[in-house]
Amino acid sequence: MSAETDLLTIEVADKIATLTMNRPDKRNAMCEALLQQIDTFFTAPPKEVRVVVLTGTAGHYCSGLDLSEHVHRSAEENLYHSRHWHAVMEKIQFGGLAVVSAMFGAVIGGGLELAASTHVRIAEKSTIFQMPEGRRGIFVGGGATARVGRLLGPDRMTEMMLTGRKYNSDEGLALGLTHYAVADGEALTLAQTLAGKISRNAPLSNYLMIQSIPRINDMSKSDGLFTESLAAALSQTTPDAEEGLKAFLEKRAPEFR
Repeated sequence: MSAETDLLTIEVADKIATLTMNRPDKRNAMCEALLQQIDTFFTAPPKEVRVVVLTGTAGHYCSGLDLSEHVHRSAEENLYHSRHWHAVMEKIQFGGLAVVSAMFGAVIGGGLELAASTHVRIAEKSTIFQMPEGRRGIFVGGGATARVGRLLGPDRMTEMMLTGRKYNSDEGLALGLTHYAVADGEALTLAQTLAGKISRNAPLSNYLMIQSIPRINDMSKSDGLFTESLAAALSQTTPDAEEGLKAFLEKRAPEFR
């Protein structure tokens, strides 16, 4: 299955949806229409999809907010626009599908906010991570303080924004902005391989990983441990758990629902 809108290409095969942001003349900058198309997909993804690979085209992942649209908004409109970003990033992070980012070129500003909402991040050597909002006289509004700040820590994120500092793929790997640093041209291949592995996990296990781990991180230790016990109890009483244990004992690959 494949579908193409003006700004987002969607291909579905083997329980994996590959979403390609397609604004090559803008380095895949996030305009309102592209954001809406991403929102539409994650609001009602195809039922057979378990994993999403998110990437860009023409040498770039996403260069951030399309500032040509930003300058025409009032303060009130910008407030609602920011909250729309938050809602879309929440759907990506907590919608229930595992999302893998295959990154290269610009991962800047809103592009980094987008990547930080995904669960597995792969960066090619060409990747540049940057948050240059200070140079534009603006502030982040797509969730960076809650997501990028958590990956880097608030102190390092503050320095990154104040100075406009750029990080390459190896530095991003060391800092947690990416999980894998690969050679140019290898990100999408690795993303598809990892997506295949993830798609073969038990669906509820994937769902609980996505939903529970970040929330537990926001809780007190005792609340988090209790929540962990609830997730463990729920997962261990499913037919997939029975199949997983049986497959292990029989030394074969499990066949989950």
